[in-house]
Amino acid sequence: MTDLPQAIHPDVINRLRPEYVKFHNEHIAPRIPPHTIPWDPAIRNAPAIPGGSPVQKVGSVRDILLDNHKIRVFTPSGSPPEKGWPVYIDIHGGGWTLGSIETQNAFASRQCNEQKCIAISVDYRLAPEHPYPAAVDDAVATLLWVHQNGKDELSADITRIAVGGSSSGGNLAAVLALKAPQMNPPVSIVFQLLMVPVCDNTATIEGPYPSWKECQNTVWLSSGRMLWFHDYYFPNKEDCIKWDASPMLAPDEILAKVAPAYVGIMELDILRDEGIAYGERMRNLGVPVEIKVHNGVPHQIMGMDGVLDCAKEVSDDATRALGEAFKKY
Repeated sequence: MTDLPQAIHPDVINRLRPEYVKFHNEHIAPRIPPHTIPWDPAIRNAPAIPGGSPVQKVGSVRDILLDNHKIRVFTPSGSPPEKGWPVYIDIHGGGWTLGSIETQNAFASRQCNEQKCIAISVDYRLAPEHPYPAAVDDAVATLLWVHQNGKDELSADITRIAVGGSSSGGNLAAVLALKAPQMNPPVSIVFQLLMVPVCDNTATIEGPYPSWKECQNTVWLSSGRMLWFHDYYFPNKEDCIKWDASPMLAPDEILAKVAPAYVGIMELDILRDEGIAYGERMRNLGVPVEIKVHNGVPHQIMGMDGVLDCAKEVSDDATRALGEAFKKY
């Protein structure tokens, strides 16, 4: 197995849950990692994370074109409540470079059904064709569109908007939570669901987060793949220190105003420690934060919730957190 393109490195194989190791060896190890071959947009056509759960049937699914991107709106069946449906804006991962509006269909449709909410998937522009801040601009445009049009066009309750995402999508969701109170007029966000978020784009193996070195050879999101994403999203390296690129670097007075958060962390992820640090920093500023570390699993595990028990645990916990947040408002 050790000669396969994504064979599990000895550094981590004994720390991963056995059910993950078995599935990885069968379905991921033979794949060529995208960061090891020359860039071609066709890389995006490669199969997504294997083992995902099926997309659920909802009341309706509708794509809406905005100025620079589109959004997909999942609406529950039945009539909306008197104040309208709550809204969950979900932003996919893929290092700002990979992924598409299809990536989070299963998770978004599940939230639509279980929370009885409108779930919106964001098809933001991707690097390298559209580097930073295009993805940020599209995330902001989505939030503003929902806030301005959601009541009339979607029967949405725009006082109950939650944002969330995974990996680079978690980064963009955190950025939205930071920007919303700064808008004129401010946009109210009630919750942020941050799954394995990229919180500090200045991080490297040299520091300041130990997980970058400890997990540099982890599965899926190795340090090499993460730096490959960096290079495409940030052609101008000085952009990494801006807080809408690295939420961890936001000033206290802005960070203190963000919505309550759930931060989902995977133990064998290079992003583990920056996610924990971001959650703790919010908490220290008085923001209600739940930080959940899932042991023995890697960065991309939630996308395998159709076949692995350890992945379903992650997806179930994220779903629980979002549901509890909506019930409070």
